[in-house]
Amino acid sequence: MPRIAGIDIPNDKRIEIALRYIYGVGPHLAGEILKEAGIDPAVKAKDLTEDEVARIAGVIDRTYMVEGQLRRQVQQNIARLRDIGCYRGLRHRRGLPVRGQRTRSNARTRKGPRKTVAGKKGVKEMHRG
Repeated sequence: MPRIAGIDIPNDKRIEIALRYIYGVGPHLAGEILKEAGIDPAVKAKDLTEDEVARIAGVIDRTYMVEGQLRRQVQQNIARLRDIGCYRGLRHRRGLPVRGQRTRSNARTRKGPRKTVAGKKGVKEMHRG
């Protein structure tokens, strides 16, 4: 298993796909990295030489922010929004959707499982008499 940017990438996948296992590397970036390193995207990860792995790692290290560094920057950005008290920061703080989605229905991913609250008794039960 080649190790790039602190991540063991899968052996049996094409290197173009295997690079996506690194946080911050998607389809487009994987293609750019391979083009810059001069490696065929169709080659399997297990067939790469040590030199090729080193070239890919070098390109990623000097050009792109990935893994721990990127996660840290995202967390700092969210913390900054919270600190300045902007609308997006308040939504993060309250654990609600940040990007304008509706919350009356749906939004369960951000809000978590439903917390059922006991409702009022029905009108019919109140007027017995």
